[in-house]
Amino acid sequence: MIRCLRKTAASAQRRCHSTVGRRSPLNTHKTRNDDNNKILNKRWIYSSPKSTRSASSSIGMNLFLNNNGNSNLSRKNNLSTAAVIDDAADQQQQEGGRFRIRNTAIVAHVDHGKTTLVDKLLQVAGGSGASDESGDLVMDSGELEQERGITITSKVTRLGYNDHIINVVDTPGHADFAGEVDRILGMVSGVCLLVDASEGCMAQTKYVLSRALALGLNPICVLNKLDKGDAIQRLQSGEVENELLDLFDELGATDEQMDYTTVFASGRSGWATLDEDIAIKLASSNDISAEDISEANENSMHTVLKTILNDIPPPPIYDHNSGSFSMAATNVGYDSFLGRTCTGRIYSGSIELNDNILVLPRDKEGNANTNINNLTSSVSGIFVNRGVSRTSLEEGVASAGDIVTIAGVPDLMKVGDTLTLKDKPVQEPIETPPLAPPTLSMDFGANSSPLMGREGSKVTSSQIRDRLIKETDNNVTLQVEPVESDMEKTRVYARGELQLGILIEQMRREGFELTVSPPQITTRECPETRQILEPYEEVIIDVDDEYAGAIVNLLTSNTRGGVLMSHQTSSSSSSSASGDSQNKTRIIFEIPARGLIGLNSELATIARGSAVLNHIYIEDRPINKALDHGNLKGKLISTEQGKATLYALSMIAERGTLFVEDGDAMYPGLVIGENSRDTDMDVNPVKAKQVSNIRNKGKEESLYVPPPVKRSVEEYIGYMSSDEVIEVTPESVRLRKKELDPGVRARQARSRKKSQAAKAK
Repeated sequence: MIRCLRKTAASAQRRCHSTVGRRSPLNTHKTRNDDNNKILNKRWIYSSPKSTRSASSSIGMNLFLNNNGNSNLSRKNNLSTAAVIDDAADQQQQEGGRFRIRNTAIVAHVDHGKTTLVDKLLQVAGGSGASDESGDLVMDSGELEQERGITITSKVTRLGYNDHIINVVDTPGHADFAGEVDRILGMVSGVCLLVDASEGCMAQTKYVLSRALALGLNPICVLNKLDKGDAIQRLQSGEVENELLDLFDELGATDEQMDYTTVFASGRSGWATLDEDIAIKLASSNDISAEDISEANENSMHTVLKTILNDIPPPPIYDHNSGSFSMAATNVGYDSFLGRTCTGRIYSGSIELNDNILVLPRDKEGNANTNINNLTSSVSGIFVNRGVSRTSLEEGVASAGDIVTIAGVPDLMKVGDTLTLKDKPVQEPIETPPLAPPTLSMDFGANSSPLMGREGSKVTSSQIRDRLIKETDNNVTLQVEPVESDMEKTRVYARGELQLGILIEQMRREGFELTVSPPQITTRECPETRQILEPYEEVIIDVDDEYAGAIVNLLTSNTRGGVLMSHQTSSSSSSSASGDSQNKTRIIFEIPARGLIGLNSELATIARGSAVLNHIYIEDRPINKALDHGNLKGKLISTEQGKATLYALSMIAERGTLFVEDGDAMYPGLVIGENSRDTDMDVNPVKAKQVSNIRNKGKEESLYVPPPVKRSVEEYIGYMSSDEVIEVTPESVRLRKKELDPGVRARQARSRKKSQAAKAK
């Protein structure tokens, strides 16, 4: 009852206040890609009053379609050229039991429990793919996903429950992979928004919710991890739900979207309930029996599945005036036995084996000269995912509303393209939601160091460019283009350091040798003011109280350019039991995207690993010319080629911190450590101890070299200076100078110094 009163009050308050001038991630996307956002106005429109929803056989009959654009979910009056079929008039045309299908995406901030929840739902629904004996989450099936404990690519799994089909999509939570969420939202009819009850609404929570609300999707809110930290205290005080309601209000949610269902859960413990009192009892219990979370008590994960059936409407169907098959690709891949594959939702019609299909490219202008034969093929297989296992569709025919994988599609098919029948095609490709623009770019080229070709099997610039172009087929947030000043290099635009680091690491493991330049922030010119604009981000940092002051000083300095927006302190209820201070501070900044480069490593050093950083794009603003961002740390640079010796390293270690160890390959220009001073220093790491026939009377002194500092690709991306590059091979990740000759570097340094002095005058 208290929760309902809160929602009603918030809804009434929202109607009393104007939303003019409200800034949110939803609105600010228009500043970087206005044309793409027109697609938001062409989404089909439907409303489904929650009061009429039930899990009975009549579910789906309560789906009301409004083709006049007067629904309160509509942001504009114009609709897509592909109008929605009216359910009452064309119910007989719905194929494959559309009303028995639910398509939903699990969206949340990073580490809020999405993949764990999906694994638990798989267990409840009897699907293969629950957590294995080692405790790894099966939905995180990629090698890098398992190593890092994050979801990188979205995955669809099919659940059979109560004579219904539930297609659940597990999505990434990190901001760098938000493009995965953008493309998935176009094929679902609702979302399950997970929120860590102890952390509350975070940056990515705001982003994914804004995108879902803009598309007219009604969410189910799952307050997860209630058995963690001070979650119970925050739940009882209403703090968590107040944050949610404020976020919905800030993002301009409609009254119906505000009237969401709240599920209280702990994915790790495997329980979920709609009753707040029961949730508090289960979260407080130290010994939960199987009976406590049984389906009979309605306290198990069955509650989540039943809520999905009740609250998520059946998928709508496009009417192309022909009833023809149409499907938008949200994922493409390649199978050595089946050929090219694509996964997506069927928007209309049906498809079966051996049907002749045609690709309608999303980019019509870029594919205007493509031979029609290269856009046609025959269906060789129709599959669905159960857990992470791909199985053939038993019926042999896939119908409108379902999410399937089709094998045998043309090789030119990319994410966002439309698949249709060759003999009875639709006239226009299906319009898909826009994507947020990239914020970073890096140049990729062949390895040009003296050690080139020794460790990798793919070393040419053409092989690297082909691999990057292939990546863009499925990774829609990446953009690739040749570098005009050096055609041997390829420029890659991405969303952040992590996304670029993951791509480089994948290529390294595939046998590539490459050189990567320092990251550059993407800028654009304002057409009205002619000012140069750069992206700004909202940064949220959670850290122990004792380090909050140092972090504020760091982010508001001239090297970062941040502006402090909020400073909140909270105390964990578990602190008194342990006797240790658990006070946390949440600090919110607005900062240029340039100021984020290399920030993670500095935070880890200052806060001793206790800081958690999250960020989200806000908008483009005039470039901050006062920002003096640059790595001022001096480096220790090798001047000789050969093997590093313990004798030489023991003397060099007194000058700073080493990145290499005894026996590593050296060459001139290689960065082997960090100087304790702010200037670069040339050193000889291959020098050996002089050998003579004179024997010392005293005992030989033992040599000691501290363990070297090892960095990952992402750490090097934020650490490198503007005159350095990263050398990546299957066995090593090295940092070196762009110019290997020390004489040339000295002349360049003198030239830069004179140039700076002239500007100062």
